[in-house]
Amino acid sequence: MVAQRCGVSPSTVSRILNGTAVVSDEKRAAVEQAIADLGFVPNPVARGLAGGRSWSVGVVTQTIDSPFFGTALRGIEDEIDRTGYIALFVSGHWNTEEELRCIEALRARRVDGIIVLAGRLGDTALRTCARTMPVVVTGRLLKAPHLFSLHFDNVSGAQLATEHLLQLGHRRIAFIAGVPGHADAVEREQGYRQALAAAGIAANENLILPGQFHEESGRLAMEQLLLSRHRFSAVLAANDQMAFGAALALHQRGLRIPQDVSLVGFDDLATSTFALPPLTTVHQPGYELGRLAAAAMLQLLAGQKPTIEMPAPRLVVRESTSRPRA
Repeated sequence: MVAQRCGVSPSTVSRILNGTAVVSDEKRAAVEQAIADLGFVPNPVARGLAGGRSWSVGVVTQTIDSPFFGTALRGIEDEIDRTGYIALFVSGHWNTEEELRCIEALRARRVDGIIVLAGRLGDTALRTCARTMPVVVTGRLLKAPHLFSLHFDNVSGAQLATEHLLQLGHRRIAFIAGVPGHADAVEREQGYRQALAAAGIAANENLILPGQFHEESGRLAMEQLLLSRHRFSAVLAANDQMAFGAALALHQRGLRIPQDVSLVGFDDLATSTFALPPLTTVHQPGYELGRLAAAAMLQLLAGQKPTIEMPAPRLVVRESTSRPRA
């Protein structure tokens, strides 16, 4: 209908829409006016079938409402929006079967590539997926054709946090761990243990509590620690959300931060600045993680080899840490 109204061929209209037509400004304007008058909207599925691309990128996150992953999703969206791609977001909920289901659902929708933000999916499954489309994965070191991994140095980050507490004079430092078996959780506990070992301090297993990366698990871990009556003067939580939960448990027991217990988190969420007191934490740039993952995906889609690295971790010292009481 657009072509008939303008007296051109349908292929000319298609090339004008794709930005590849060499036509006069007058003819282009006529086509654009006809499109506006007729209310024509290009069918992305049909365009994908014809051109071999859907102009969409699938993103497997863990929880859409996560403060950290939410900023990463915004970074992905901002990076790809300017290129004409759209992002399709699905949540794996830290469950291998759910993540596999998410990937199959995205493949069925003919996405051009898939970004996997952390998660539990095994390396073999990711390599298999990369045989049919580009894959970018965060939170691990992995190499395979058409696959790029973006890794943050969690070990060094946890070392920085633990060393900060040691330098303040703390020797009994508790640790609230993340999701068991998750790469970020394992690496952050490794950094905590390595910093203690370097200072000649044996890790006290009674001061290492399990967590699940959300606030309630941090509160429960701190409650368990307080009930155990094992002595400690500082706590490192494997992420800020668990640190917030731990802070609530301390407050409910009448303990002050940092006068009675120093507290350190990990991630440097935007809300960490506004905690009471403001939280000392390891800065992991969530928005930048998402933006860089999307940039790597765009490079893979263009047939290029990504040369992108995550920034090194850095400690942000605020008011939740101080020297232990005598």
